[in-house]
Amino acid sequence: MVAILAAFALAAATSHGPENGTLFIVGGGSGGKVMPKFFELAGGKDAKIVVIPTASADGTFTAEGIKSQRPWSNAARVDVLHTRDRNVADSEDFVKPLLDATAVWFGGGRHWRLADSYLGTRTEQEIKNVLKRGGIVGGSSAGATIQGSFLIRGAPGPDGKSDGDNRIMESPGHLVGLGLITDCAIDQHVITRHRENDLEAVIANHPELLGIGIDEGTAIIVRKDVFEVIGPSKVFIYDNEAHGDSRHYTLSAGDKFDLANRKKID
Repeated sequence: MVAILAAFALAAATSHGPENGTLFIVGGGSGGKVMPKFFELAGGKDAKIVVIPTASADGTFTAEGIKSQRPWSNAARVDVLHTRDRNVADSEDFVKPLLDATAVWFGGGRHWRLADSYLGTRTEQEIKNVLKRGGIVGGSSAGATIQGSFLIRGAPGPDGKSDGDNRIMESPGHLVGLGLITDCAIDQHVITRHRENDLEAVIANHPELLGIGIDEGTAIIVRKDVFEVIGPSKVFIYDNEAHGDSRHYTLSAGDKFDLANRKKID
């Protein structure tokens, strides 16, 4: 009986996107072909965008440089939020730009830096409040992976300052993401970095999870329990089932996917 119940629980595994708002999840690279869509969904010239570059190493960015980047250089307002101090991230003053933001953008780098800085803080809550107000949360590379619930490639360096080892798929102490999509692990740079099979072992170890791998320059737009693929490359779905000689299959631009039932929408 226990085995039957366990099998039923796995068969009923499901994932969910945000009840309100939109996720914009990019698989790394320049994202040049998909970023105008993010800017449009953020509100265009009326957008109030908060950019969070914390996944990058210190000294690799400036607030002025980030604000001047396209496409949001034409937005009504662009704020840059960055700290490595969790007490600061939990303060009322730090989160003020998020209170009326229409969009949040997580840049690339190492997603364990985002987790260490923001999980469990007022910043995390206000990011989620942007979605509750109908706004958009987006990110690329590390900024994609942090949006899942299960954090992969999250191994930091021994001193917390180096980039760590992103070949380690499951790093104890760094397995929790923002959970903007529930019961989900998100990978990026999939084809470009030959990661096509990397999520298979993770999903085999955690069959309650859905694996989503996104190649560079390509994105998924998530509204409630459905996402659509945009961009020139592929999105990989890992559901712990056999698909020919692999345990994943791919989606292309225009394809839609049902997160709740974990299947492509025909």
